[in-house]
Amino acid sequence: MALCVENGRLRVPPAAVDAMTALGAAALLVVGGLSEGGLSEGGGRLGVPTLVLLGACGLALAARRRAPLPVLVVTALCALGYQAAGAEVLAVPYLVAVYGAVRAGRRPFALAVSAVLLAALHVCALLLRDGQPLTEVLARPRHVLEVAWLVAAFAAGEAVRQAERRADEAERTREETARRRADEERLRIARELHDSLTHQISIVKLQAEVAVHVARRRGEEVPPALSAIQEAAREASRDLRATLEALRDDGTAPPRGLEHLSDLVERARSAGVGATLRVEGERRDVPAAVARTAYRIVQEALTNTARHAVGATTADVSVRHGADRLTVRIDDDGKAAPPAVPSSGLGLLGMRERVTALGGRLDARPRDGGGFTVRAELPVEPAS
Repeated sequence: MALCVENGRLRVPPAAVDAMTALGAAALLVVGGLSEGGLSEGGGRLGVPTLVLLGACGLALAARRRAPLPVLVVTALCALGYQAAGAEVLAVPYLVAVYGAVRAGRRPFALAVSAVLLAALHVCALLLRDGQPLTEVLARPRHVLEVAWLVAAFAAGEAVRQAERRADEAERTREETARRRADEERLRIARELHDSLTHQISIVKLQAEVAVHVARRRGEEVPPALSAIQEAAREASRDLRATLEALRDDGTAPPRGLEHLSDLVERARSAGVGATLRVEGERRDVPAAVARTAYRIVQEALTNTARHAVGATTADVSVRHGADRLTVRIDDDGKAAPPAVPSSGLGLLGMRERVTALGGRLDARPRDGGGFTVRAELPVEPAS
């Protein structure tokens, strides 16, 4: 039996519960049949085929979650068969099957099968009455007990179904509330960044550009520190704008994926880099998280090529669809430029974090023959 631990508690898988339920019901029916003389000398009232039918009726419950309606029909036929053979055993498997069908939301079907089964059992009772008066056969307490147990099975299945539905609705409500609060927090952070940092960075950028312009008009040499401030302000302004766009993205815009890589290549070409895109292997759908990560890796790599690579004229983007992974590779022919200001390397760090979160691998390094290579292997099924 496969057991697992969930939230510090030992939990038995549903399939194991169904198997134990089926074995218990089969044993209960067979023991009940034996108590009526199923294997007594001379065969007794019940023969071996009837006992086999009793056991099969119980074992059918092993599939009650996967196929509740077929199990309901099978247990009904078995119950009708062994009671027609004279076994006075309560149809426990059928009651469990009714509970499972109602819990699965198949109340009309369960009601129809139960009505047909009750009618058929009464017909069998009339055919096997052995000369007993008709009124006495129809007024047996057993028939009333069968109806009462059926009502109880219906009530139990409906109660559990309603409880599970309320639990699902409560969970969905909690998720929606958490998502709404997260969206509100993102927008609040975006507003704070826009109202504070955007204004200050714009002032620094403007003042640096004015100082550079004035120095050049006067024919003076622009100090390296002033050029570094101007470039840093431009980078900070672009990065902040991208951050604000990401924070204000409410998820209504279509996600960017593999089908949008050609847009990135065209954008790189417009920036003066001869970018190309090559797709290998049989194209197939990949998880949204994998497609989004591949897009971001290509975007960051081409951006680095256009901004930081000295003398870069080409950038080759290749996407290969494998059996169990997606491989993305970007090669350029430039040289890494010494930054005007210290760089934190958040671009490569962000790429590595995205790839690692999916259980993949990232390799970013200079090539032996010159240029830079970024290679990412993303599993088709993301790691949890």
